[in-house]
Amino acid sequence: MHWTEADTDRSARWHSESAAPMPRHVVVADDTLRADTAYRLACEGTALLWRGDFQQARQLLQALRRRIDRITLPRGDSVAESFHLYRRARGHRARVLGKLVVELSADHTLELRRAPDLRRVCAETYGSPGEPMVVAFTELLGAIGAQQWRAKGVEVPALGARIHPHYGVFSPVRGEYVDLVARAPLSGGGDRTAFDLGTGTGVLAAVLARRGIGRVVATDINPRALVCARDNIDRLELAGRVEVIGPDLFPHGRADLIVCNPPWLPARPTAAVEQGVYDPDSAMLHGFLDGLTTHLAPGGEGWLILSDLAEHLGLRTRNDLTDAIAAAGLRVLDRLDTRPRHTRPLEPTDPLHTARVAEITSLWRLSS
Repeated sequence: MHWTEADTDRSARWHSESAAPMPRHVVVADDTLRADTAYRLACEGTALLWRGDFQQARQLLQALRRRIDRITLPRGDSVAESFHLYRRARGHRARVLGKLVVELSADHTLELRRAPDLRRVCAETYGSPGEPMVVAFTELLGAIGAQQWRAKGVEVPALGARIHPHYGVFSPVRGEYVDLVARAPLSGGGDRTAFDLGTGTGVLAAVLARRGIGRVVATDINPRALVCARDNIDRLELAGRVEVIGPDLFPHGRADLIVCNPPWLPARPTAAVEQGVYDPDSAMLHGFLDGLTTHLAPGGEGWLILSDLAEHLGLRTRNDLTDAIAAAGLRVLDRLDTRPRHTRPLEPTDPLHTARVAEITSLWRLSS
């Protein structure tokens, strides 16, 4: 990324975890920049390379958020249309806020007044330092928050322990799907093998091991998830029973139990962490269903953990799901349902409020 500063041509590598395009226009900004001017420039696509105070950058970001949030979220003629309009509005919001950018030096130092020492945070997020780079300030704040979650961990009652999510890995803050796996009927002895597909933090693999499964193989396509899951499995002292591998969806061989909690909404993710929520064309869901008969041991079960939010949003019908199950040569043995526990209160002004209120999370027990 190139810009002019103090009559000198400058450049640094542009980096975006969400694959946002490099800004074409850059202006140097500091504490003298008015919020209205910053908002206008950001909406026009101009990046604001911040050289002022770190805390002032936080305040400017809040001012930009307030201006964006004054815009009423659009509603469509259908729930599905409202969802797509909502996603479009959220995308616009992210693009505007992402125009406030900062430069990290070659050793990941953020050279702003009152800036904290972020070298460890940046090393955990971006890897070993090497060259200066420019990142969105929102992304950097997200990395700071993720590092705090990683250090503190998330309490998982079904484990009686904490899971420590890494940056870019979906956190198990909504624990109803974990509880479903913890209470679903499980038969057999400790010689059983289970696969946990799309393991993320490794929480479900850990629950299965704690329930007496002798061998659990956990997979994920996300390199960060593989590191995160191994870290959590080591913390829980389960490395002797849980193996974490990737990047294929299914490991080799067959298992007595195959568990999958795929992303629940068939839409395109706009950031790496959203891969835990959005699954374009339900690719992972269909990959799981279509591969079950090949990888299940005789008499084995597949557990599909899935919210019906996509059905309430008009993105998928219940018949679409049951037809896909039948087409894969599977039958439904049972279904366990639970209401989700949202971490934030549901706002009636949310255009998707009705769908969220009606949501049910289910564990489908399948056999070939």
